[in-house]
Formats: sequence, structure tokens, C-alpha cells
Amino acid sequence: MTPEYYGVWSLLPPVGALGLALWKKQIYPALLFGIWLGWLVLNEWNPVSATGATVAGIVNVFSDVGNTRVLLYSLAVGGTLTLISATGGVAGFINWLEERRWVRNRTQAQIVPFLVGILITVESSITCLVAGTVGRPLTDRFKVSREKLAYICDSTSAPICILVPFNGWGAFIIGLLSVQGIESPVALLFQSVLVNFYPMAAIAIVLFTVLRKWNIGPMKSAEERAETEGKVYGDTARPMIADDVVGVEPMAGIRHRAVNLVAPVVTMVLSIVAGIYLTGRMSTGPGAGLWDIIKASSGSTAVLWAVIMSLVVIAALNLFRGLSLGKFIDLVFKGMGGMIPVVSLLLLAFALGGVVRELGTGVYVAGVISGVLNTKMAVIGLFLISCFVAFSTGTSWGTFAVMVPIAVPMAAALDGSTPMFLAAVLGGGVFGDHCSPISDTTIISSMASASDHIDHVRTQVPYAVVGAVITTVLYLILA
Repeated sequence: MTPEYYGVWSLLPPVGALGLALWKKQIYPALLFGIWLGWLVLNEWNPVSATGATVAGIVNVFSDVGNTRVLLYSLAVGGTLTLISATGGVAGFINWLEERRWVRNRTQAQIVPFLVGILITVESSITCLVAGTVGRPLTDRFKVSREKLAYICDSTSAPICILVPFNGWGAFIIGLLSVQGIESPVALLFQSVLVNFYPMAAIAIVLFTVLRKWNIGPMKSAEERAETEGKVYGDTARPMIADDVVGVEPMAGIRHRAVNLVAPVVTMVLSIVAGIYLTGRMSTGPGAGLWDIIKASSGSTAVLWAVIMSLVVIAALNLFRGLSLGKFIDLVFKGMGGMIPVVSLLLLAFALGGVVRELGTGVYVAGVISGVLNTKMAVIGLFLISCFVAFSTGTSWGTFAVMVPIAVPMAAALDGSTPMFLAAVLGGGVFGDHCSPISDTTIISSMASASDHIDHVRTQVPYAVVGAVITTVLYLILA
């Protein structure tokens, strides 16, 4: 059956999952329910067949080696975070900052993860992971809510990666543009950056929120709770990573050194750059250009090896300096055990994404704007539809794959600005990527900040909506 066959029913899985998650604040059953609804539609409303297909769909997530690498990477991250705390890296880093008096209040504590977020542009997951790892001990010290930290991490990672596209994001988009027959796809991509208003607005809103303490909606309650009661997360919250993973007390006999945090983090960043280059080079061979190398690289392989290298660095710094090999292994497995909720959430998100693709949700929604003839409304329509598709499916790249082939010919047919039509799609994709509860970037932001996942989504969405409104107004004026 073609995606058009399912029509409006293709919206049932993402809408059902999101509705139940926001209503009951239980993300795991909500995702499972969404997956089951998808297979219920695909199996012609037979609940027994749908149940069997749901189990098979979850198992089939592992048939994609990229998905499997991401799940292994998430487990390894748990071991890294636990070791950083246990070897005194967190305590040493805080002491190092206090000695220099660089962070003296709540605002400065939030500026640190913000700066990390906009300076690391190689990969969105690594960006929010590093920002959360570095920022969490500081924001906890100055009683900043975990929801606020997760928002800072999430709303800088994907937006900065699309604005500074010297990464897999840029290579993927260039590939999509090349298929459309664009003569200079690199030039078109960089022209679109100048009118890609949503990621600009998202980053500007984060900075304004930090500097001016602009807390709106649920974020206002979260920040008041943290500042007045000293609770960085709520009484009913279920942090994505338990305190026994991120809050491990430093072991006796090990000196608290900032290098035990800084060295693994720097290694992680450098390793992913090297991993992207090497995996791309092996796929393309000698003589390939930079963009060809990035396009052919494997991001999932790069992030997995980056985290493994960070574990190697921690071992090199601390083995035989108070940390035995047996204790090292115990701490790694303790951290991995604490990541089971994250891995489970990613597994269900991948499974939901798979059934949504089977239903052709993105194709159906994109078809809604196929009859738009007005240039201004076409740009706004592309942006809003891309927002919805990305939010529903949890994937910006999947949204790009669906919407770019629509946007480019539409710009030509309406004699519109191709960079602006492209920017509308890219901005909408970023909207969904950094605030959808089933997006891997959103999940990793919750993980890196040790925040309750639904609380993170609830507190971030109002800011994302403000950014979307600003973007819509700008397109209304300039398109």
C-alpha cells in the first residue's frame, strides 16, 4: 500500500504518543502505545497482529547498525560520567573555576553550558552531551533547575549545527540539494543560513532568557522551586540519569583534578572530528573533497569511538593512581546500568520512528501544502509543516529528506527565493529536532542534564513556540 492510502490515519501514532505522554507524564508507555497504534493501522485494525508486529518492530531496531551504535554509545556515556565523578573530575573542575572566580552566580553558571553549546558544532548529540556534562555541576551548585540546563543544552545544539554546517548536517543537506539538480549546493546552503531565522531566534532566546532571567510557563515554576527550595528537580520528577550515576562521590585517595573532566571531554570532541574524517575518508578514498568526505562519514561510528576514547583517557589518567582496574570496570558497569532508562527510551523512539516512516506520515503532511500558490504563504507553510513533521517524527534529517524535494521545485515554480524556501524547511526541521520528546537530541539533552524528560519537553516548548512565532512574522515580512 502507498503512504497516501493511510491518509490522516498516518497521524495517529505520533499524535497518540505525544498526547498520552503530555497527559500522563509517562513517556515509556506513551511511546509503546504510539508504536502499537501505528502497527494497528498497518495491520488493518487487527489488535492481535498489531501486538506481535509491535514486538517485532522494537526488535528490528537492532537491524540498523546506526541505531545499535547509538544505543551502545549511550551505555558507554554512563560509564564515562560515573568515572568523571568518581575520579574527582567534577569536584576538581568546580574548585578550579572557584579559584579563578570565573563563575560566581546563577547567570554565569548558565553562561558556561551556553558557550559550550555554541562553540562545539561537530554533532548535535555531542554538543548537548558536553554542555550538560560541563554545566551540570555548576548549575547544581548555584541552584539552577535541571529543566533550565536541559533547555540550554537542547536549544543550542541543533540550531548551531545548522547555522555552522561544517559537519554531517551540512553534508546531508548538500547531498539532498545535489539530487535536485542544484549547480552550487554549497553556495545555496550558505545563502540559506542568512535567512534561517528559527535557529537564530532559538539561540537568541536562550541568551536573553539566561541574561534577563526570562522564565515563562512551566519554566518559571521550575526556576522558583530551584532558587527558593534548593530543589534542582521536582519531587515527582524521574531524572533520565539517577544521582548515583552523575553524583558519585569521589573515591578516597584520588586527588580532585579538573583534568579528569576536561581531558575526557576534549578527547570526545576531538575524537568525533577525527572519526568523521576517517570514516568518510575510508568510504571515499584518496582525492575526495572535504564535503564528500563528510557526506560519506558515519556519525554513529564517530560518536561511539569518541566515547570509547574518553574512557581510555580516564583510564590512562587514573589507573595505578588510586584507581584499580577492578574498580574501573565496576564503575563503568555501574554507569551503564544507570543508562538503561535512556537506552530504553531511545529504543522505543527509534521503533516509533520506524512505524511512522512505514505509514508515510511525513509524505502525507507535506502534501497538504502542495496546492499553495502564494509565495509568502508557501514559505510560511513550508516552515510550519516542517515544524509539525519534525515534531511528530522526532527527526530533522528525515524531515529534510521529505521537504527539501518539495521546497526546491516549489521555489522555482513560484519564482521565489530558493535560499529562503530552503531555510524555511531547515528551520522547521530544527524546531522538531530540539523539542520533540522522541528526538534523540532531546533525549540526550535530558540525559546530559539528568532532567526528567517530560519536564524538559514541557518547559522548553513555550520558548520554541516563541521562536517559531518570531520566525513566522519575519517570513511574513520578508518573503
